[in-house]
Amino acid sequence: MLTKIALAASIAALCSMTALPAAARTVWVREAPPEVRVEQAPPERHGYQWVPGYWDWRGHRHVWHTGHWVRERTGYIYEAPTWVQQDGRWTLKQGHYRRHDRDGDGVPNRLDSHPNDPTRK
Repeated sequence: MLTKIALAASIAALCSMTALPAAARTVWVREAPPEVRVEQAPPERHGYQWVPGYWDWRGHRHVWHTGHWVRERTGYIYEAPTWVQQDGRWTLKQGHYRRHDRDGDGVPNRLDSHPNDPTRK
C-alpha cells in the first residue's frame, strides 16, 4: 500500500513539472530588430524547406539565428519567424506550420473542390 502511494506521489510530481512549450511564451520588446542579414540559401534538399535566418530576442538583446532546414509536411506550409510591431512594441511570431491553401480562400486544399481558383470566394 505504501509503495502505491509513493508511486502515485512520484507521478503527480512529474506531471506538475511539465513545462510549457516555447511557442506559448510571448515577449514584447521596445527595440526593433536589426536589418535581416542576407544569407545564401543552399541548394534544394528533397523533402525539406529552407527557412532563412532571423533575429530572436534573448535576455536583453537581439541574437541572430542562421537559416536552417525544416522537414516538409504534406498539406502544410511552413511560415518562417517574423517580427510584428504593435503599439510601439515588437514581438516575434514564431515559425509554424499552417494548412496549405493555394488559392487563399480559407478552405484547406484537401476540402476545397476548386483549390486553384483564386477568384472563388
